[in-house]
Amino acid sequence: MAYKSLLTVLTDPEQSKTALDQLVALAESQDGHAEALCLGVDRSQTGYYYAGANALILQETLNRANAEAEEVLTLAKDHLSKSGVRWSAESGVAQIADLGRHVAYRARFSDLVVLPRPYGEGRGAEAEPIVEAAMFEGHAPVLVVPDNRAPMKLPRTAMIGWNESVEAMRAIRLAMPFLKAAELVRIVVIDPPQHGPDRSDPGGLLSQMLSRHGVKVEIDVLSKTMTRVSDILNRHAADTDADLIVMGAYGHSRFREAILGGATRNMLEKASVPIFMAH
Repeated sequence: MAYKSLLTVLTDPEQSKTALDQLVALAESQDGHAEALCLGVDRSQTGYYYAGANALILQETLNRANAEAEEVLTLAKDHLSKSGVRWSAESGVAQIADLGRHVAYRARFSDLVVLPRPYGEGRGAEAEPIVEAAMFEGHAPVLVVPDNRAPMKLPRTAMIGWNESVEAMRAIRLAMPFLKAAELVRIVVIDPPQHGPDRSDPGGLLSQMLSRHGVKVEIDVLSKTMTRVSDILNRHAADTDADLIVMGAYGHSRFREAILGGATRNMLEKASVPIFMAH
């Protein structure tokens, strides 16, 4: 299996280059097709405007969204046309409340969606809904790329954040092309349960499954020495020079993650290596 249909969704020229570089690198290594969906986002909320202003404001915001879409499309075409890979790019306009439907439709027919980091300075309000729509409505795995990171063709060392969850298991299965290509895969278990069938061999069954696919595996059992699990994973990724982190996304509801924070959000905010996620 390889990732033959590779998609990125771009809304901001300032945040597009890293995602496009990664998209091209994967299209080269996987002999795949790179596709860029360039969206202008209409952020207007007509219910808040005074009577009589709606038509003028709607037209202005629509014009602005069209201009943004064309700017991103021009950038994507210029970047992809110089790459030598098979590619396609198109533009469109979506209201921010309806953005997820457009992203999900395209993600549904993609093997992997490559996206820039949704949190940080200069990110628009649409960045997080795009990631969520690709995973929840599009049911596609997502590779989130940190800012200004050199593109990864294939990981040399991959790291799995393993907590025995359904989400983590789905991410591992979908990441199998990366895991089989890696020289080493580290299964990271933080504070394994003291009771249960795997208490004496945490990560053992997962290691066995991956080994049968020819994956070279090591198991790292870590203590929870920091408050956030995400901080421990990020520190271990840096210590072991990992090129990729594979993890399940949104173990709790998105509402709880948004209000209280969670491992998914913290990882996306802090990680310095690409994160492969699935739900």
